[in-house]
Amino acid sequence: MNTIPDDFDPIPSTRYRPAVGVGTLKQAMAEADALAVPVVAGTEPPEELGLDAAGLASAGFTAKRGQTLVRPTADGPVRVAVGVGTAGQLDVTLVRDLAAEFARTVPWHRRLAVEIPSRTAGISAAEFAQAVTEGVLLARWRYFVGRGAEEPLLESLLVVAADEDADSVVPAVERGRVISEAYCLGRDLSNCPATTLSAARMAEVALEVGQATGLQVEVFNKEQLTAMGCGGLLGVNRGSVEPPRMIRLRYEPANPTGRIALIGKGIMYDSGGISLKPSDESHAQMKNDMTGAAAVLASMTALRALNCRTAVTGYLMCTDNMPSGSAMKLGDVLRMRNGTTVEVLNTDAEGRLVMADALALAAEEPVDAIVDIATLTGACLRTFGVEIAGVMGNSPAVVEQVKRAGKVTDELVWELPLHRPYRSQLDSSIADLTNMGGANAGSITAALFLEEFVDGRPWAHVDIAGTAQLPQARTWRNKGATGAGTKLLIEFACAFTRPAAAS
Repeated sequence: MNTIPDDFDPIPSTRYRPAVGVGTLKQAMAEADALAVPVVAGTEPPEELGLDAAGLASAGFTAKRGQTLVRPTADGPVRVAVGVGTAGQLDVTLVRDLAAEFARTVPWHRRLAVEIPSRTAGISAAEFAQAVTEGVLLARWRYFVGRGAEEPLLESLLVVAADEDADSVVPAVERGRVISEAYCLGRDLSNCPATTLSAARMAEVALEVGQATGLQVEVFNKEQLTAMGCGGLLGVNRGSVEPPRMIRLRYEPANPTGRIALIGKGIMYDSGGISLKPSDESHAQMKNDMTGAAAVLASMTALRALNCRTAVTGYLMCTDNMPSGSAMKLGDVLRMRNGTTVEVLNTDAEGRLVMADALALAAEEPVDAIVDIATLTGACLRTFGVEIAGVMGNSPAVVEQVKRAGKVTDELVWELPLHRPYRSQLDSSIADLTNMGGANAGSITAALFLEEFVDGRPWAHVDIAGTAQLPQARTWRNKGATGAGTKLLIEFACAFTRPAAAS
């Protein structure tokens, strides 16, 4: 029984819509509750801070990177000195992190302002403004079930820019707002309790937000999936009382410069099936096993507003993985969409089964590249920890574009080799392949499994098993399910260029 009210909103970020704009210092002094004043090491701080370098030094503030000093005032906003180090140290990632640090330093203030410093060597005012917008908005996002939290939601952010920079800063701030809004949607979905966010409810959310953001949305039910031969998704769903859904999203700009498919793993809750997971903290986190699907949906909601020139088709493969009398058993053989038969050796290796159907469907269409994203293997978590995702693929050009997108957005990925001699670990004596490799190189054998379904199309696989959950807040990332991959996919789609044929 669902103990959460039926009218509970799984995407509360629709209520988190701070007013974001560009203005003057005079406006910030009159309207903001707190003002961030960046201070470059070795220079005198701006006058509005109300302290000179000597005064800051007496308080222990030397403007080293990430250092903050809160200065209450009798009138006007609280001033927060934010150290940026030397001018040559500035980059987009640092600015985003510093903006988040400022937002966390004043958690009770509803109206924030951030000043763009006059010296921004190595970074433009527009880049600074976008990074600030993302850092502040993402750091102040919250997700609650029930009465909410004591900390108030952010109401507004004002970016203070010089008049000569306004023409470039205004669209940059808007871009930061759009990206942040999409990322918050991904976080909402990844944090929503699994009982509330079923596969069917995920489809309803996709219809709601997709149609509002210029996407074509199609939802496929169990009967349709059966007719389509999606044996992977149907096999994983056998043990659940909740029916499966495949959600196909399409973004089609005029005269597209390329076509890509994005595929997201949508295991709404992963018990492990018959291969039951241990009852520990990692099991409790398994509501986030649909983070890949959340990232695909969330990223695509931003494409129209960002004037993305790439046509994008998204596939969300959604179901629970539950144990019951009807659940998929070890030794079962599934027939996938492309006719490949798979012997199931571990029901907790279910993500690759549902994604195989979508990969096969994507490969049937005229696409220039396919990218899948999934909380796929514990091996990737153990390899990279919680701050780096893994990437593999058959196309160096596509993998390189994923890596570049990760660097731009601070959603870092690291390439692992798609070592094809390991493919023999997936051999089955009764089917075309098994869904598990050996005890070692689990991330690589999982990717080799997925490659069987792309039909030679240029393809990259992103494993976010580590980055999908954080044990504590860090910079703009919040504690809990992170919604990882949303910014990366936005950047990948918007910057995509057609690769050569798969190697």
